[in-house]
Parts: sequence; structure tokens; C-alpha cells
Amino acid sequence: MAPIHLTVQHPDFDTVHVTVQGSLDLARAYDFDDAMRRIERDAPGRVLLDLRGLDFLDSTGLSRLVALRRRCRRTGRRLVLVRGSYAVQRLFAVTAMNEHFELVRDPAELLATA
Repeated sequence: MAPIHLTVQHPDFDTVHVTVQGSLDLARAYDFDDAMRRIERDAPGRVLLDLRGLDFLDSTGLSRLVALRRRCRRTGRRLVLVRGSYAVQRLFAVTAMNEHFELVRDPAELLATA
């Protein structure tokens, strides 16, 4: 199993843009969580998490996204997710999590408001 891969960019002074590639599932969820905690240490006011590169998301991976949302709220950060594939978005819809996250179709939608 290949590890999950995160790419971190800083498109402006107040945003960290994290692109996720691979599968966010039971085998990789806690690696993702550890990596995000390291990124959060120096993160500015907005975290833009791009899910377009996710091949697969299961309930454990989704729970790590919920935990990230909780941490962002607690620290006053804005978390925005870039919609993933149909399968990823289907999991969000089936679990009604799409109602609990701020979702955009393209990173430019958020960055244009910076």
C-alpha cells in the first residue's frame, strides 16, 4: 500500500493549500492526521484541503476530516474543502457531512476572495 501524499502550498499570506493524493482509508487515516497536525502548527487563518486527488475515502478517513474540522474550529481557522471525485462526494452526501463542511468546486473560488 502506497502512503498518502500531501502537497502543501501557500498561495497567499492567510491560506495553506493542502492537496491530498491517494486513498484516505483505515490504513492511511492516522498518517494523514499526523501530517495535518504538523501542517496546522504553522497554518494561517485558512486551511484549503483539496480532495480532487483522492482515489478513495472510507469512514475512517472521513472521521479524520471531521477531527480536522473540529481542530480548525477550536483554533479559529476556516477549513474549506475542494470537492473530490463522485465517489468521495457520494460518501459526504450519504453521511450528510456535506452539510457540515464548506465545500468549493475549485480552489480559485476561495482564493479569489482573499
